[in-house]
Amino acid sequence: MAKLSVDNFPASAGPGPVTLVQGTSFCISAANGDMWTSQPQGVFFQDTRFISAWSLTVNGQRVEPLSATTPEPFHGVFIGRPLRHDHADSTFLIERERKLDTGLTEIVTVHNYSRSPVLCRVELSADTDFAGLFEVKDGRQDPVGNRIRRGGPEQLTLESERDGHQRSITVTFPGSRLERENLAAELTVPAHGERSVTISAIPVLEGPDGRSNAKVAAGPDSYRRVMQWHAAMPTPDLQDEAVEKVIKRSQEDLGSLRIFHADHPDRAVVAAGAPWFMALFGRDSLLASFMSLLLDPELAKGTLLTLAEHQGTIVDASTEEEPGRILHEVRLGATTGLALGGSHVYYGSIDATPLFVTVLAELSRWGLDDAAMRELLPAADRALAWMEEYGDRDGDGFIEYHRKTDHGLRNQGWKDSGDGINFADGTLAEPPIALCEVQGYAYAAYIGRALIATVLGDTGTADACVAKAARLKEAFNDRFWLPERGYFAIALDRDKKPVDALASNMAHCLWAGIVDDDKAANLAAHLMSPEMFTGWGIRTLASNMGAYNPASYHNGSVWPHDNALAAAGLMRYGFVHEAQKIAYALFEAAGYFNGRLPELFCGLDRGRHPVPVPYPASCSPQAWASAAPVQLIRTLLRFDPGLPWEELWLAPTLPPEDTRFHLDNVPFSGDGRLSIHIDGGSVTVQGLPHNIELRSEARPTLRELLKLSQRPKDADQA
Repeated sequence: MAKLSVDNFPASAGPGPVTLVQGTSFCISAANGDMWTSQPQGVFFQDTRFISAWSLTVNGQRVEPLSATTPEPFHGVFIGRPLRHDHADSTFLIERERKLDTGLTEIVTVHNYSRSPVLCRVELSADTDFAGLFEVKDGRQDPVGNRIRRGGPEQLTLESERDGHQRSITVTFPGSRLERENLAAELTVPAHGERSVTISAIPVLEGPDGRSNAKVAAGPDSYRRVMQWHAAMPTPDLQDEAVEKVIKRSQEDLGSLRIFHADHPDRAVVAAGAPWFMALFGRDSLLASFMSLLLDPELAKGTLLTLAEHQGTIVDASTEEEPGRILHEVRLGATTGLALGGSHVYYGSIDATPLFVTVLAELSRWGLDDAAMRELLPAADRALAWMEEYGDRDGDGFIEYHRKTDHGLRNQGWKDSGDGINFADGTLAEPPIALCEVQGYAYAAYIGRALIATVLGDTGTADACVAKAARLKEAFNDRFWLPERGYFAIALDRDKKPVDALASNMAHCLWAGIVDDDKAANLAAHLMSPEMFTGWGIRTLASNMGAYNPASYHNGSVWPHDNALAAAGLMRYGFVHEAQKIAYALFEAAGYFNGRLPELFCGLDRGRHPVPVPYPASCSPQAWASAAPVQLIRTLLRFDPGLPWEELWLAPTLPPEDTRFHLDNVPFSGDGRLSIHIDGGSVTVQGLPHNIELRSEARPTLRELLKLSQRPKDADQA
């Protein structure tokens, strides 16, 4: 996950934290539903903690957690019972049903299992500090400052002015009265009966114009959006029920991670991850939407359009903005220093800009509408211009990074932790740094732009992009290849010295297609070696490297998105068994996380550790981890639309035990829907437009597609 404070990971939210997500709003609580100011918990709107404390007592006793479930991403159900000092069983059972939307709504139900009616006192303690997101995440929130508490019949209002921003939240508890700053009510619960009360907390938020507005949160359309998302999702019916569960969980989580801006309420973009990164991130959102194409191509379209609106126009060292550059991160909050529409959008990403062009080219093959293409193509050309004028700092043909501000990221690829790029002996690489995978993304961007140009009849642009791709591929395979080791360097450092660590980055080069065919087998062997493959997935760094640490963020852990791209790359070069092995290892790992792959987990060997070990600060749900199973399914199906050529390539490589694999309601060509049914060796596709030819073979490489489009012979060099 990309972030600004790369050395400060979030503190634990306590044992069994429960996270609810709705748009950019989220709620983190303990397993019993309570929230505490001293923990990274609370209810957050617009990157600000509006509720920092929220605890329920019944007859003066805290509630002991028994279970916590999330039927939907915005909906949690907590079951508990009041603690008793005599260790006897309580006759009460407490159910707290919580939903997050424009505010927080909680239905508290007291179940009485005794033979007599009981008078029950329910008391709620609520507070706020209006702390910024990163203050809470890093455990550095300030003491509550100028906060005003206003009590009234059945409600409590908390107000504060901080950093020039007025905020308030009103808690309503029907039937209660204010006692010692808490809201308390007495309920008579009948024998073997129940009583319920609905508690709500409604914030007053700032609108886009900076004025207070109580209607700016998720809004009344949020439930409708969730239902529409569910209805539009492909419906899996698989022989392997565990894999089916993972796919359904991914669908649900990706739906919960969509965010909408008031200026474009019908345009969804993908937030990077919950709870701390409910924001638009260039790299994360692009890759997540790319890997989610099988579910909803509109996510990629919305992400591209939104990123294009914020594309760099000036040179600003403080934000690392440059003309044509695609942003790294933009946030909605007013106190995070990263405000949407303000001057603090951060652009320090080396890979988001070429990925922007790559994703646009891929989306064009899925049937992007002409109006969107006309709007996005100039942004793609500005991105290519940035790659050449600003990305290639020294004119050596490679894109490299070196931050322009001490407040920016030291490393600006996806491994953006401070120690993420190192030599085999563990020594840190010094910037400017040219990452291997970024050269792959740039190659894919040039080839993708050439394909778009070819379809549009723009032979001049196509010829120029093909030539640039060919030069880059030749130079990359010459300068980054380590013949004595049989793999690619992770990077070139400031002295143009190859950074010789064996790392997962080179798998992205297979996905991008920049690797020479004669080198691919060596890469596959290294990626699947015991030093790299744990049995659950490929490590970010080999176990025989100096910086290896299986419980580190980027130096030995396993990242699902990294593995999904590795599997796609291996499949692209014909390593079917290896791609299958990675895919099913990740599906099995997901089973130990209740069907939801986390952002990352520890890179410990499966032979010694038969259960995948969680990484403590991992985001969950996280966009590209949630999208990884979708990409894996697409890889195994070898499902590749080519609408400009009126073709669909489908050549499944499912293991023999998957004798039934049905996927209905698959989006295709605008409003079209496909049904893909695989039964043993039989493959049928229903709903295919009459002008689209089904090709039961793997999709040609982009180079071959250029040939099919009657490209000149120099396309062969690419």
